[in-house]
Amino acid sequence: MDGEPEGGATSPARDDRFRTDHLQSTLTRRSVLGSAVTLGAQGVKVVVQFATIVVLARLLSPADFGLFAIVAAFLTIFELFKDLGLSSATVQRRHITHRQVSTLFWMNVLLGTAIAGLFAFAASAIAKVYGEPVLAELAPVAALTLVLTGVAAQHLAVLRRQMRFSALAGVQTGAEIVAMAAALGAAMSGYGIWSLVIQRLAWSAVIAVGAWVATGWRPGLPGRFADVRGLVAFGGNVTAAMVLGRCAGSVDKILIGWYWGAVPLGLFERAQKLINMPIQNVNMPLSAVALPMLSRLADRPDRYRRAYIAIVERVALAVAPAAGLIVAAAAPLVDLILGPQWGDMAPVLAWLGVSAVYMPLTYTLSWLYMSQDRTAEMLRAAAVNTVLTIGAIAIALPFGLVAVAAALALSGALVRVPVLFWLVSRRGPLSPGDFFRMLALPSAGAAAAAGAVAAAGSLAGVQELSNGAQAGLFATTAFVSAFALYVAAPRGRRAIAETVTIRSLLVSNGAPGLKV
Repeated sequence: MDGEPEGGATSPARDDRFRTDHLQSTLTRRSVLGSAVTLGAQGVKVVVQFATIVVLARLLSPADFGLFAIVAAFLTIFELFKDLGLSSATVQRRHITHRQVSTLFWMNVLLGTAIAGLFAFAASAIAKVYGEPVLAELAPVAALTLVLTGVAAQHLAVLRRQMRFSALAGVQTGAEIVAMAAALGAAMSGYGIWSLVIQRLAWSAVIAVGAWVATGWRPGLPGRFADVRGLVAFGGNVTAAMVLGRCAGSVDKILIGWYWGAVPLGLFERAQKLINMPIQNVNMPLSAVALPMLSRLADRPDRYRRAYIAIVERVALAVAPAAGLIVAAAAPLVDLILGPQWGDMAPVLAWLGVSAVYMPLTYTLSWLYMSQDRTAEMLRAAAVNTVLTIGAIAIALPFGLVAVAAALALSGALVRVPVLFWLVSRRGPLSPGDFFRMLALPSAGAAAAAGAVAAAGSLAGVQELSNGAQAGLFATTAFVSAFALYVAAPRGRRAIAETVTIRSLLVSNGAPGLKV
């Protein structure tokens, strides 16, 4: 651990590590190249994660995934209390010192350890509620991940703050590969459900070690709480909002596991994983790029608006054909990817595919709140979203998994998304119309893809093809039909042209993105 100057003063040389003024002249170039690097690395992660899903689905049972999903749902919520939004504060603040980041580091370590202890203590109660004794053994071991990620939180934040996206991508990709190897090795050795715990532990350990090595930064002694009070206040609002968001994202699994049991929960959790995995794997690295970029552009509303639209609309356009494919061809996809024992998952997957159309936009709303320092509003929006989500699940829960999936998808499209767009656009450079314009073409692309796939499926002889051949035919149909629609629309042609000819995004004194 670094020594500290006498009197507790912070060394200016150490503070230089956290400066961001030197990034301004190349902000757009760094953001775009960072996006390219992180998306490339994320492509590797998607392949690794997809391979893990495919292989583990054949080595483990739906009940194994269902039981671990209960642990993971609670772990996901506890994870936020470990961070308290302090890493986001490190990225967002224009000026921050070595002493302040050191103080935040020790807070993260203490919080991670305390929350891990609390989760381990609660394991027996969780096991009794669900009637599954094995949860009392799984939860305390899985809780160790909270300690490891607490040790890494500020180091990862430093990498994001300095826009060192290649290093960040290397750490995260390496963690996925090691975690996959550990899980598959454990599953093939007969460890069963413990393979999933080992996967989570291996990922967290590599993240912690890799983040420390990549930054080269070593925390010093903590300073006074008064020096970080403003950062903690910022992080507190972020954490409260994210806790509500995670609750909204976990309550379905918590309730399904309690009401219907481990096997139905395993089916629902794997369906949700197949939907969320590609979107999250695009959103997470883009968040690492977009949040520092938008934070630096917060006082330039026109550039800010165009930069946000440029990133988000392209992601939505890319995801839309896959959403249409899933809606129209869920059954052959499930049989091909996971195997015939997962066939009951198909209608659940199809309904969740509807939500994949708007998820790329809703996932990014936190960028706007945090980069504009509107975390109190972010908290209120999260509360509204949580209430609406829980209400939809509660109404549908007695009617089964398919009803829950349909309720989540339809309530999102018809109620939650319009409300969330209205709330975030009450202040700031973006209007409600901006969001609906961003969503219009991807929605049409998904509908075109689904319609074309359904038509292809009705052709003579298609049902006689193997699942692999059907999936290949349907995927090609979905993406070609959506692309044809994009080319026919002026906004789509512009987005494609500016993505392919990326020179327009590399002008450091201009604004990236679509002309809107």
